[in-house]
Amino acid sequence: MFFIRQLFTFGYKQALCCIFPVAIFITLAVSKQVSIPYLYRYDFILICCLIMQFLMVYTKLESIDELKVISLFHVIGLGLELFKVHVGSWSYPEEAYTKIWDVPLYSGFMYASVASFICQSWHRMDLKFYNYPKSYITFSLAAVIYLNFFLHHYFVDIRWGIIASLFIIFRKTKVAYRVNEAVYQMNIILAFLLIGFFIWIAENVSTFFGAWQYPNQSNEWNLVHPGKITSWFLLVIISIIIVANLKLIKYGKKEVITEETA
Repeated sequence: MFFIRQLFTFGYKQALCCIFPVAIFITLAVSKQVSIPYLYRYDFILICCLIMQFLMVYTKLESIDELKVISLFHVIGLGLELFKVHVGSWSYPEEAYTKIWDVPLYSGFMYASVASFICQSWHRMDLKFYNYPKSYITFSLAAVIYLNFFLHHYFVDIRWGIIASLFIIFRKTKVAYRVNEAVYQMNIILAFLLIGFFIWIAENVSTFFGAWQYPNQSNEWNLVHPGKITSWFLLVIISIIIVANLKLIKYGKKEVITEETA
């Protein structure tokens, strides 16, 4: 009975953490079936994302500080989108008024929704890290991961070297989370991988509803290549590193991490 209660509570909290991503999926699904006169689909999606973001803050589901973090991810994601579309990694084939260099502005909310999930999980699950690496190490790692998303188009892709280094850097790091009165632990690499896997599933749903399009989906929808899981795995690491270090700056080390194993 205890296990069922814990599982139900965990699932319920995770569902609440996914409010923003789910709202985007619903918008994608509805906009694929319903067209609005004089309003392009991508513009409609952007309007819905802005309304949802406003409601998240207005109802205090997200704080102003969390909004700042999410906005930062919007900018980071949009920068990546502009480059990836330019080099042909994927495309947004539909028309829109709110497109910059063939990239609709709503695309940044895809990344912002990941940040929203992390921020929501942080306070709903009372996250805390154990044996977390020094900030200068994690920030450097995040920078290398982000740069590799760009540079691998021109030089050697070092993602597997980065992934190997993760097992060294985070070998002792665990994330603790609370479900009711109980506190559980998970290896942080496993947590990164699980989140990346579920984002990959969400990516398949998004491309099915036409959020964007990979080259092999131009004629008909196909499953997104499983290799994209590693990309999301690395992007999740960037996300958590940024959120964790910003919280360290604001709240101090004691509220976020500890050097001792729980």
